[in-house]
Amino acid sequence: MKILIIIFMAMLSFTSNGQNTKKKMSGAVSIIHVDHKVTVVNFEQLESIIKKKDNKLYVVNFWATWCRPCVMELPEFMEVNKTYRDKPNFKMILVSLDIANQVELVVQPFLAKNKIDAEVYLLDDNKRMNQWIPAVDKNWGGSIPATVFYRNGEKLDFKESKMQKSELVKLINKYL
Repeated sequence: MKILIIIFMAMLSFTSNGQNTKKKMSGAVSIIHVDHKVTVVNFEQLESIIKKKDNKLYVVNFWATWCRPCVMELPEFMEVNKTYRDKPNFKMILVSLDIANQVELVVQPFLAKNKIDAEVYLLDDNKRMNQWIPAVDKNWGGSIPATVFYRNGEKLDFKESKMQKSELVKLINKYL
């Protein structure tokens, strides 16, 4: 499956318009569009965000705009996020695996159109995916969607498939 992701990402890079939309800001790349902010990060930057020791439950969903099962589950994830987002010990983070130079052309319009209101990062670390995929979960084959649950730097659970709303809610309630 890692090979399929690599092939697809390579194809996307050839179809881009060649514009570089990144703006460097203190190690991370930040791109702002109206109400949607997408921060482009490498794996170490993402890991420092999702593995904070702050007693929050982090629900981290790896997805892409080109992934049909990912797109299909996002409305239910947003419903669940709306229910839990005001809880001080809960945080939902979406990690896009789209190509970084497609942020303004593809990712941000997708977020706006689909009213995505969770925090969004774009993981721009494709060349090292064979390192960070097993770092997320040693059994992860690289397919998406994939969802990881963390608290205080510890992985609590991992799901490598599309999740139903009821399963997501059940796991959140289990770990909150």
